[in-house]
Amino acid sequence: MLASALPRPAPPLAWIVLAAVAAVGLYLVFSDGIWHMVAGWGQEEYSYAYIIPLISGWLIWARRDALRAARPAPSWWGVPVIALGLVLALFGELSTIYTVIHYALIVTIFGLALTLIGPRGLKVVWAPLLYLAFMVPLPQFLYQGLSGRLQLISSELGVGFIRLFGYSVFLEGNVIDLGTYKLQVAEACNGLRYLFPLVSFGYLCALLYRGPVWQKLLLVASALPITILVNSVRIGVIGILVHEAGIEMAEGFLHAFEGWIIFIVALALLFAVMWLLARLSGRRGRLGDLLQTELLWPPRRRPAAASPSPSPSPPPAAVVAASPPAIAVVALLVAAAAGMLALPGRAEEVPARPQGFATFPLRLGEWRGTERALDQVYIDVLKFDDYLLADYTRPGDAEPVQLYAAYYGSQRKGASVHSPRSCIPGGGWEITRMEQVTLRGAGPAGGDLPVNRVLIANGPYRQLVYYWFDQRGRRMTNEYHVKLMLFWDALTRNRTDGALVRVVTTLPPNSDAAAADRRLDDFVRAAYPRLVPLLPS
Repeated sequence: MLASALPRPAPPLAWIVLAAVAAVGLYLVFSDGIWHMVAGWGQEEYSYAYIIPLISGWLIWARRDALRAARPAPSWWGVPVIALGLVLALFGELSTIYTVIHYALIVTIFGLALTLIGPRGLKVVWAPLLYLAFMVPLPQFLYQGLSGRLQLISSELGVGFIRLFGYSVFLEGNVIDLGTYKLQVAEACNGLRYLFPLVSFGYLCALLYRGPVWQKLLLVASALPITILVNSVRIGVIGILVHEAGIEMAEGFLHAFEGWIIFIVALALLFAVMWLLARLSGRRGRLGDLLQTELLWPPRRRPAAASPSPSPSPPPAAVVAASPPAIAVVALLVAAAAGMLALPGRAEEVPARPQGFATFPLRLGEWRGTERALDQVYIDVLKFDDYLLADYTRPGDAEPVQLYAAYYGSQRKGASVHSPRSCIPGGGWEITRMEQVTLRGAGPAGGDLPVNRVLIANGPYRQLVYYWFDQRGRRMTNEYHVKLMLFWDALTRNRTDGALVRVVTTLPPNSDAAAADRRLDDFVRAAYPRLVPLLPS
């Protein structure tokens, strides 16, 4: 009776064809996102990500006996999950957000697993599948914010470490002044090269760790303080070595070798946290006893004694193919792939722009401007179609106002507006205050103009920044709102053009921001009416 209730295995050719069609459909839907993600693995911070899919696959294979014992069965519950993943992929495609496509792929993989092996099977393999999330690079705005914060924290703690040994040192932003030398704690020294692989390894250790859930979570969370600690010590050690032996101590092979040593120390500290958690729970024994190594290396099975009535178990192919949910998923993937292939053929409407930023005047009433040029490295990264960069001054004002505007005729993936919120942190600058304010009557036709007001600092130096997004007739301040409208306009208007406008002025030492606010307000009222015809409407 039990055997007859199990799904009937499909002929091998049938399930091979279904699997091949599903794989091709999945690739066609997510190919752009997959290759963009793989390209991101070229950064040192994500160089570990190449092995994440392999480890995830091995962890699932190591659980094959537990999966078979769970008696998995196809389930319709996976179909709506896959549909959600495909909708997210479409949103990421039209809104130019690669990160959404990356996570949509993982959601879809979860949906496929739920469809093929059902809730009982997914309960066995969900943790290895979740491990795939560590192969996705962070969104750029999160990366930049985290990078800038870690740079400053590591610089401060590194200077404290140097002072412990009696050295006189001064910190300005992320520049360490040793007297004879100045060291800049660059973005490459932000600690993310340790943090990302360490968190990934911490999650793997948490999967194998024999302990309660709260200890597993604490083990993963410990990667951040460990990273800050070891990175700060590394900066301190480099500072001492440079002071004693010269600047070559911070360059070349020795610098890279120090990084490997510090990472090994970080791994040792992670294991120390695991050992300490076990001791606090009253457990004793070797470190290896704290890990469920059988989840990595299943014990070799001994031949079972002959039995007249063996317990039936479904063959693997029985839960993979020829079930209605599996066939429905393949059809869904094929339809989604056809839709994605049709997107590039849908000609995007790029409105005519008879005048570019080159026509913007350098004389605006009492304001006089000097045009500036961006370095090619920034032009290559920002990928705009046109830009304006100029410094404006007026009589009686000691500080200039810098105007920057970037125009994008199309904001398809890889070429979209970069938010200053992501770009400001770095080079020692940090955001000390950010809010949304409204400039009454400064918008088109005397309307109000919402702007982001950002106060930034780099040691004793301060600047005030106003910025907003001009997107197809809308003036917006929220980056998420911008992306939502970009998706909606791409879907309904077949347009993705847009622009960013930013104005910056310096605050003199020991001054409040009131004068800087008035300066930026006056400049925006003088410049914006002349800028509006050059922006998407």
